[in-house]
Amino acid sequence: MCGIAGFVNGGDRAADRSVVEAMTAVLAHRGPDGDGVHVAGPVALGHRRLSIIDVEGGAQPLANEDGSVWIVYNGELYNEPELRPGLEAKGHRYRTHCDTETYVHLYEEDGEAFVERLNGMFALAIWDGPRRRLILARDRMGQKPLYYAELPGGGLAFGSEPKALLKHPEVPRALDPDGLARYLFYEYVPAPYSIWQGVRKLPRGHVLIWEGGRVRVSRFFPKGHPRDPSPPPFEEAAERFWGSFRDSVARHRRSDVPLGVFLSGGVDSSSVAAALCEVEPAATVHTFSIGFEDPSFDESAHARAVAEFLGTDHHERTFSVDQVLELLPQVAAWLDEPFGDASVLPTHLLSRFAREHVAVALGGDGADELIAGYPTFEAERAARIYRGLPRPARALAEAAVGRLPVDHRNFSFDFKLKQFLRGAAEAPPLAHQRWLGSFSGPELARLLVADGLDVEAEHASLAARIAAEDPGDPLDRSLELYQETYLPEDILTKVDRASMACGLEVRAPFLDARLVDEVRSLPSSYKYGKGTTKRLLKRAAASRLPEAILKRPKKGFGIPVARWLRGPLAPLLHRLLAPDRLRAQGLFRPEEVARRVAEHQAGARDHRKPLWTLLMFQLWHEQWLE
Repeated sequence: MCGIAGFVNGGDRAADRSVVEAMTAVLAHRGPDGDGVHVAGPVALGHRRLSIIDVEGGAQPLANEDGSVWIVYNGELYNEPELRPGLEAKGHRYRTHCDTETYVHLYEEDGEAFVERLNGMFALAIWDGPRRRLILARDRMGQKPLYYAELPGGGLAFGSEPKALLKHPEVPRALDPDGLARYLFYEYVPAPYSIWQGVRKLPRGHVLIWEGGRVRVSRFFPKGHPRDPSPPPFEEAAERFWGSFRDSVARHRRSDVPLGVFLSGGVDSSSVAAALCEVEPAATVHTFSIGFEDPSFDESAHARAVAEFLGTDHHERTFSVDQVLELLPQVAAWLDEPFGDASVLPTHLLSRFAREHVAVALGGDGADELIAGYPTFEAERAARIYRGLPRPARALAEAAVGRLPVDHRNFSFDFKLKQFLRGAAEAPPLAHQRWLGSFSGPELARLLVADGLDVEAEHASLAARIAAEDPGDPLDRSLELYQETYLPEDILTKVDRASMACGLEVRAPFLDARLVDEVRSLPSSYKYGKGTTKRLLKRAAASRLPEAILKRPKKGFGIPVARWLRGPLAPLLHRLLAPDRLRAQGLFRPEEVARRVAEHQAGARDHRKPLWTLLMFQLWHEQWLE
């Protein structure tokens, strides 16, 4: 796992080495073990290294045999052992044992299509000297981030994080209003947008080609929705799935440094630990969990039960409110885009704890988006019934829910019902986003000083996805939406930033390319059916995990944001959202913000999500623009 940065100048203007050195230096947290730079003519490539495989010999930038093709790369290539023999048989000579060289030689053989043969998580840049061509690529599921900016004069800059691009003198440090509106709607800025003017994210499963001052972006995954015309019976499919999943875990454990497992006590991470215990002795498997003093957010007892059941070498630590809160200024410093998912805080604490013992961790990310694990998939079926009710009946239901007393516990009954009604009357793509997000379009219209951004953020940002929907199964369409937005831009972004801030590599076996293709080919009823979310995984793990773990309801990795905004975070909230400050900033209407703050702190309404989203934006704004 590493950090990459670089640029190519238009007009064949010679690259300035000091610029790429500055871009690379700000990514030191992603690669604390070493750095490297390659400058040749108009191109400059920079790399920060976290040594995982071939610790002694895997330094980057790295070239092919004659030095004509160079690469900087961040990630892991899980099918490298299978690709290498074929490339060697074609005459390619390897100088290291790391996976980086395989990308270069595969590109030499297949050209732009080389990405279609990769099973891994990656963000990479390849400079093809003879063709004067720069290639950027991001993995199929979006596990690794990659940003870019077109430069005046036809050049292009890129980096693992925006902070690297901001070190280039031709990239402005300015807020993008469209990026802001999308952040408020999603709680993150979705690809291809960013919060920075002129900076864009390369979407997952895409390749960018820069050649002769022109940029071309194309998609290599997914292409169509594969469907097995004769799927195996459910029981057989579940057993096949577990075999494929265990194989994925085996591929993902390849490392020359110590490795462990994030263990929350949920089905996903517990399944990763169980599969790893089938490919190596359980006593050698390190599992890590953290707990909180607030019992409604503490899952450590469940993780402990799984570890005892499997017999792993378990590590556990409990954190106080003060220890979590003291992270906020640090988070604002290393998150160079605003990010409204509060679980980034406990994810970083877990990463920091695990890093004391290991350099690589396996996690359960991706299962919810592939095998329908979120409560929102259950809510979608309830919403279809709700939309069929007469309007007066819906009005009565809304009035009754509105009278429920506010309960600030994690996923409290009133919170779930009120969040459900935010999107229940909408078409599925918009309904799901309203269930997940903080501000609807009408709410953005009342909040933002600028006009017109609300409609653009809520409707236009989903219009392309709605128009491109497969007319087939509704659940498959919703899963595709999550895989396109929430998974890469929230979940995987959170894990990448939270772990890389302390130099830990986190891998997601559920997102293995072979496993993803297998799951995508199965009927949707195998994923959510008979009233059971993640049906396929729960059946496959039934004899391998405690029954109580399989029956637990889904519970996010959260913190008591609602309570903190009325308690220890109240002074910060009042300072950053003060009316005078907002008027000077000129982005949000002070009276709308003040209403939400007053209602939440009085206990009249639960505005935890919008207030946290605004608070995180203001922390980011203070750190990066003030």
